[in-house]
Amino acid sequence: MSDVFEGYERQYCELSANLSRKCNSTSLLPDGEEKKENISKIKSGLDDCDVLIRKMDLEARSLQPNVKAMLLAKLREYKSDLNNLKREIKRITSGNADQAAREELLEAGIADVHAVSADQRERLSMSVERLNQSGDRIKESRRTMLETEELGVSILEDLHQQRQTLLHAHNKLHGVDDAIDKSKKVLSSMSRRITRNKWIVGSVIAALVFAIIVIISFKVSHH
Repeated sequence: MSDVFEGYERQYCELSANLSRKCNSTSLLPDGEEKKENISKIKSGLDDCDVLIRKMDLEARSLQPNVKAMLLAKLREYKSDLNNLKREIKRITSGNADQAAREELLEAGIADVHAVSADQRERLSMSVERLNQSGDRIKESRRTMLETEELGVSILEDLHQQRQTLLHAHNKLHGVDDAIDKSKKVLSSMSRRITRNKWIVGSVIAALVFAIIVIISFKVSHH
């Protein structure tokens, strides 16, 4: 609860109790200066009560909805008590009982109208507050949607970059495969050449051996 509201409430309760006691004591006094003086003081106190009621009303409406509803309900009770004090002082100041009764009925009707008007203002205020809250929720939802959309775009961009990276890597692997195939072909060609050279060398060696044998045989036969 608001400390400011509690301060106004404490002042109002003390002043209201004091005015109630003064009304009771003044009603027993005979007509005269003392009674008029007391009535004047009571009316001044009632004006102060009105000021405190208005201050409490403004403070209550500036608070959170749950606290505001509780304080406004309490404030309606204080307004009803204040109206009772006003009717009491009118009965004291009126010398005619019938006139006092008519004024009391009129005051009650006005109080009811004011109560209904206050209730309507309160309902209107709550409706406006609910609309504001709905607007805030819509703004929050829109902000969340925009953030989600931005996140989605960022993810798509990351996926596109990853796809480009994979394609680049695939192209590199394809180039490596081509290089390996070329290397295999070169190695196969070298292997064939080595094999062919082996056959050539073997043939040369065999021819030399055959020639040496022929030469040796020829020399042996002539000796």
